Amino acid sequence: MEMLVIFVLALMLFGGKRLPEVAKGLGKSIREFRKAASGVEDEIRKAMDLDHTPSRRPPVRRPRSTAAPANPGETPMPEPRVPPPPAIGSGENVPDSPAGETPPTKTPSPPPKPPPEN
Repeated sequence: MEMLVIFVLALMLFGGKRLPEVAKGLGKSIREFRKAASGVEDEIRKAMDLDHTPSRRPPVRRPRSTAAPANPGETPMPEPRVPPPPAIGSGENVPDSPAGETPPTKTPSPPPKPPPEN
């Protein structure tokens, strides 16, 4: 009903000959407005994308926690355990060496040289 009232008012205001020209001009202006609005939106999106590009930073190492993983199907990877190296010259074997490796052994020192004869 509202559309019919608006159409009758427009017909009386502009007349039968000029009404198609007014509608054509109105359609063009709406189209131009939409193009301008979408252009502004595209520029804003591009500016926001440039501001939020992730920079290359080293990954943050977080301490291990005993809490359950965020995803139930995902299990946390255990960190590799590396035994400390033995002290130099101690001659002691490493008690818990990994499988497949031979523990270091004490190498015998050469015998002392006799004193020179005069």
